[in-house]
Amino acid sequence: MPAPTLRGRFVWHELMTTDPDAAARFYPGVTGWKVQAWEQDPSYRLWMTGSVLRGGLMRLPEESRRLGAPPSWLMYVGVPDVDASVRQATSLGARTLAPPQTIPVGRFAVLEDPQGATFALYKPSGEPQGSDKATLGDFSWHELATTDYKAAWEFYRALFGWQSTDAMDMGPTGMYWMFGRGAGSLGGMYNKSRDMAGAPHWLCYVLVPDADTAAATVTRLGGRVVRGPMEVAGGSRIAMCVDAQGAAFAVHSEAPAKPRAKPKPKKKAARPKARKKAAKRKQVSKKRRR
Repeated sequence: MPAPTLRGRFVWHELMTTDPDAAARFYPGVTGWKVQAWEQDPSYRLWMTGSVLRGGLMRLPEESRRLGAPPSWLMYVGVPDVDASVRQATSLGARTLAPPQTIPVGRFAVLEDPQGATFALYKPSGEPQGSDKATLGDFSWHELATTDYKAAWEFYRALFGWQSTDAMDMGPTGMYWMFGRGAGSLGGMYNKSRDMAGAPHWLCYVLVPDADTAAATVTRLGGRVVRGPMEVAGGSRIAMCVDAQGAAFAVHSEAPAKPRAKPKPKKKAARPKARKKAAKRKQVSKKRRR
């Protein structure tokens, strides 16, 4: 596949958690996904919408748990050469958390950006998953809360070739910087406020039919809604959530299509005979008034 098509595309999303069985029960109710064991390693499970792969599910490695890593979602961004991209990223100030390694479906590496947010690089061995146009059950938005969005933007722009698509002044909370790959926005970046706990991080949004219903389901299934549901620019609805094991994610539903205005019926032109009768009635009316 040509490099420009893969570079900078969000191609995989993986949940690493302390209780995969509980997560496998939780997310289908919220997102509509199905869960399927991976043929090459049944301990690794796949999130699916119909026959379309959306991501993966695995147990948080014991070593990571000992180091204090919490359950979390990890996004993988496509690159044409993982090793070269790791070298470029480290030259730009990133730190390597997992060096390049080959797995049955491709090659990947896990990095920490200069501000401390974790992400992964991935070159699949076959056709890459994901596209820039999200469908129901897909990840539709990727949002970076960081300490210096301008510096973060320069890092990711250089690494993935992302382009600035829009910016929105949020007043006291600062600027919300949006990016994409040329056609529409794929995500945003902003400086997290002082009251936001934790290190800089990426938050992945799942496209659902109704964000309000999904948020209610999160609570019912033991998760927590951190913010929302609420309306954002363009009329879409979002809710930021935490699952029952503590992994952060968000749901997003698109604004309903506006109903088209019904065209007003055109007045039918009077037929010749009808016009003559109307003219006669006017003449009779005038004579009577005289």
